[in-house]
Amino acid sequence: MQFLSFIPSWLKNKYFLALTFFCGWMLFFDHNDIFLQSRRHRELKDLQVRKEYYQDQIKQTQKEVESLRINTSSLEKLARERYLMKKDNEDLYVIPE
Repeated sequence: MQFLSFIPSWLKNKYFLALTFFCGWMLFFDHNDIFLQSRRHRELKDLQVRKEYYQDQIKQTQKEVESLRINTSSLEKLARERYLMKKDNEDLYVIPE
């Protein structure tokens, strides 16, 4: 028991040992350990960035829809440019870029 005399008394304290064990368990072995929490935090930030992007896209699309409801010439322009629609008496030539 001579080797126990070299260990400080605060390291032999049962409360200190219990607290150390608890902290170690929560940091490394628990289901929601610190590494999983940091991974989830990074994923949350990424999802928030995506959410902002898609909200901006929704606003832009809503503006386009509103402009198409108001102006029928813009509707015809959209149909001709994006969907390659044409009138019956027209010919359509597509030039690839």
